[in-house]
Amino acid sequence: MLTFLAAYPGISNLGSAQHLIAKDFSAYYVGGWRLFHDTARIYTLGFINDGEIHVYPVQEQFKYMPSFLLMFSPFLLFDYQQGIVLFDVFQLVLLPLIGLLLYLLLKDKGPTMTFLVAVAVLLLPSPDPGWGMSIAYFWQWKEGQAKVLETFLLLLSFTLGTRNRPLLSGMTFGLSFFDPRFAIVAVPLFVMYNKLKIRSSGFALITTLVVSNFPLFYPGTAAGFLNMVLSTGIGTTFYPYAFIPLLAVVSLGILNHDEIAATFAELHGRYQLPRPATRVRKYLSLRPRSEDIQPALLYVRTVSLGLR
Repeated sequence: MLTFLAAYPGISNLGSAQHLIAKDFSAYYVGGWRLFHDTARIYTLGFINDGEIHVYPVQEQFKYMPSFLLMFSPFLLFDYQQGIVLFDVFQLVLLPLIGLLLYLLLKDKGPTMTFLVAVAVLLLPSPDPGWGMSIAYFWQWKEGQAKVLETFLLLLSFTLGTRNRPLLSGMTFGLSFFDPRFAIVAVPLFVMYNKLKIRSSGFALITTLVVSNFPLFYPGTAAGFLNMVLSTGIGTTFYPYAFIPLLAVVSLGILNHDEIAATFAELHGRYQLPRPATRVRKYLSLRPRSEDIQPALLYVRTVSLGLR
């Protein structure tokens, strides 16, 4: 809360309606507007004179998957200034829920480890004059970033997996792929928490990825996405707020490394296809042996002689 209050002056006054100051949030706000009014140019860099708002010096380029814009769309009901404040407040409310999810996922690791991970993820202590108690969270709030939402979706997916809700877990994990970098790192955890019904959760994941990113099928959008990736690269500068989801995933991965290894070994054994040589040996083992055929041949010969 102290860090949020320290960052609040930086989002509470973003200039006049004719001269709004650009934040990372501008990529979401302008991208969301384009989703419904100019879909083919969601990923276009810079201002387009097609009715969208103009922020200065220029809005940030949208670099997430289109699924994020669908989740973000309710904030388009407010103006740019109100939107960034409400988006930050919405994510601030998610922090206690993230703490609860961490407790549910880590309670079997002991109270000490649960407390340490929760403090690290929820606070990321790094006091700095003017930046509150956490540099990562200060810039998360000041730029209107979405890393708290990313963290919440990942942890919610894991928790649903432990509660034997594979379809909901897969759907939630699919939505977390709006920033694929963190979701890909979290795949081993997703598999571990859904190992009992990995097919159901995997089906839900793939379906959600396809359905929630349907704007990519709109003419010109996929080309714009590829151009954005090729021009900016897969890797981007690692900003402090990126530690929020990364620390949560890495902490869970380290604490569950034995379970992750055991899960993949179990799944490998469960779904491993027999090798060709194994199938040949199995086929040969089913063929009758000569010593098994001799009594039958002798019986047939005796019967045939008796019929003469």
